[in-house]
Amino acid sequence: MNLKELKYRTITSAILLPIVIYIVLINSIFFPILLLIVLLFSIYEWFAINKKKVSIIFVLGFLFILLSISLAYYLRGDSRENLLIFLWIVFVCIFSDVGGYVFGNFFGRKKITKISPNKTYAGMYGSFLFSIFPIIILYFFSYKLFGVNLDLNWKYILLSLLFSFTCQAGDIIVSYFKRQNKLKNTGKILPGHGGILDRIDGLIFVFILAGFLQFLKFI
Repeated sequence: MNLKELKYRTITSAILLPIVIYIVLINSIFFPILLLIVLLFSIYEWFAINKKKVSIIFVLGFLFILLSISLAYYLRGDSRENLLIFLWIVFVCIFSDVGGYVFGNFFGRKKITKISPNKTYAGMYGSFLFSIFPIIILYFFSYKLFGVNLDLNWKYILLSLLFSFTCQAGDIIVSYFKRQNKLKNTGKILPGHGGILDRIDGLIFVFILAGFLQFLKFI
């Protein structure tokens, strides 16, 4: 990533991330509107990278995106406990991406796969390491900010690692389809990032996994 792209990426994140977090926190009508916007752009971008060959994979991708956004709404819920869990899941993915970027750029040499050339083993380890930070941070601030005590135990640490793995796998899966169509990004709507799907590719799979675990009362 060149410096110009990094600058755009940083500015876009600095503007959008506080807005998204605020919408998640207040849980007003803007939250389902936000999810709807993300859904529509994601489906459009998925169609754009598969328009040359509409197959069962395209249909499955569409269903995965729809299911994931629906489960995001389910996971957020109405309670403070749900809010805390939702923020933890989202920040695990964000920190996982940051850890992968930092370790991949400073220590990464050996590539994981040709599907996603920027993915290195060092980046993978960095993603796992950084994914644990959100649960530690929320443990210390959960009661002060949300009035809810969050237990810091091995279950949440292991789940953070599992979500990080799922996030990384989702990124590689979407990268495979981009490479199949000789595309670097799924879109251009987010300067420095690409498309909406480029930003939520890992989250799509994490929301599905987390929704399943939430349904089983495991989180």
